[in-house]
Amino acid sequence: MGLTIEEVRHIALLARLRLTPEEEERYTEQLSAILEHAARLKEVDTSHIPPTATVLPLRAPLRPDEPRPSTPHKQILANAPQVKEGMFRVPPVLDVEP
Repeated sequence: MGLTIEEVRHIALLARLRLTPEEEERYTEQLSAILEHAARLKEVDTSHIPPTATVLPLRAPLRPDEPRPSTPHKQILANAPQVKEGMFRVPPVLDVEP
């Protein structure tokens, strides 16, 4: 399943690469070897392995979801530059004419 020089030139064109003739030959060999290796991997029977399998240990980095009181409203608004009617006051984002 080796690549031809023409295929490598086409790939180089798509990748916007300028290759020397020596590079074309080298990449033909290297890319062909990569494709042959990938073809060998296709032969491995993975039907018994679930799609979500991993070699890493399963960890749940999240803390338990436990209800707790929220920060007091006055404390949240204490650092706001402007407050109006118990809410953050921000400059208008859209220029809307009445």
